[in-house]
Parts: sequence; C-alpha cells; structure tokens
Amino acid sequence: MMQSLIETWFHWVHEWGYGGVVLLMAMESSIFPVPSELVVPPAGILAAQGGQMTVTGVVVAGTFGSWLGSAITYWVARWVGRPVVMRYGKYFLMPEEKVLRAERFMHRYEGGGIFFARLLPVIRHLISIPAGIIQMGFLKFSVLTVVGSALWCTVLAGLGQRVGDKLEPAQMAALKKGEGVDLMHLIHAVKQEALWITVAVAAVCVLYFLAMRLTDSRKG
Repeated sequence: MMQSLIETWFHWVHEWGYGGVVLLMAMESSIFPVPSELVVPPAGILAAQGGQMTVTGVVVAGTFGSWLGSAITYWVARWVGRPVVMRYGKYFLMPEEKVLRAERFMHRYEGGGIFFARLLPVIRHLISIPAGIIQMGFLKFSVLTVVGSALWCTVLAGLGQRVGDKLEPAQMAALKKGEGVDLMHLIHAVKQEALWITVAVAAVCVLYFLAMRLTDSRKG
C-alpha cells in the first residue's frame, strides 16, 4: 500500500508541478500522513534538472502548502474546541494520545515550539491543533509556521539537488518522463543524503529544549 501511495504522490508532483507540491504539503501539515521527505526532494530533483519548476519555486510552493494545511487545521481546532477534538479526533487520524503529546509540546515550548515543530516528525502535523485550541494569535502562528516551514523545505529541496547530482543519466531521463522510475531506490538515495541533515536538526532541537529546561529550573 505504501509503495502505491508513494507512486501516486510522485506522479502528482510530476504532473501538477507546484500545484502538486502545494496540495501534498498542505495534506502533510494537516491530519493526512504524507511525509514531506517524500514530496519536496523529488520536486527538488526535477527542478534542478531544468524542468518546468525551479528549486526556489519548490521551496515557496512547499512553504505555502505547509502554511495552508496548518492554517486550516488551526481554525478547525479553534472553532470546534478541545472537547470535540478529544472525542472525535480518533476518527480523523488524531487519537487522543497524539493530541495530548502535541498539547504538552505546545505548553512546554510555547511560540518557539511552533517553529521547531516544523522540523519534527509526528509533532509537525499536529502542533496546529493545540495552537488553535489555546487561540494563539493567528499572525504569530503564521509567521512561526512560515519561517519553520521555509527552512525545512529549503533543506529538503537542497537534499533533492544533492541526490539529483548523483543520479545516472538514464535514471534522470526516466525521472523526467515519470516512467520506469525505481521509487524505492530513489527514496533510499534520499535517506542516505538526509543523515547529516537529520543530525544537525536534532542537535539544534536538543540545544533549544535543554535551554528551556534550564531556564525553567532557575525560575523554580
């Protein structure tokens, strides 16, 4: 099933260009399980090879899609309220334990958490829910979401460029046509190049969370 989904997502990006990136990233930032790591890098590869998209355009489209999905989730959560989310969230891929995790993250790290949540799996697509529930200012929420999403999309698009530079001419030609592409091989190549990025992001997040804990301890 996952193989089929990945193929579908890839063809959306290949056929719809920026529109496909916006749609998939909006889904990724809401309640739908579409990993951004499988959306932006392929788009970055296509853009880097002189297609209809540019790398900058991919970053902008990915950032806008992330904000759009997050904004929709924010306003839905703000409108329906916490009791409804907790009661019916499990029917929309938002079980109570995941929402509670996002709430704890939000209360613990506040505004900075919105920014860093854009870099973290699981929390990324749920953080808009507690932000809406506590009625965080939408402008502040939007700015933090856009900045965090832009950084993440830039990293992923750059990753796509690195992978594209290492593809064989035959692989690149197949990728442009959208035919005969070994997507699992492509995903494996992306994961190999992503290791150093994952380590860097994890280090920044650890330092931020450690600073917050130390600050709280002093206040205590």
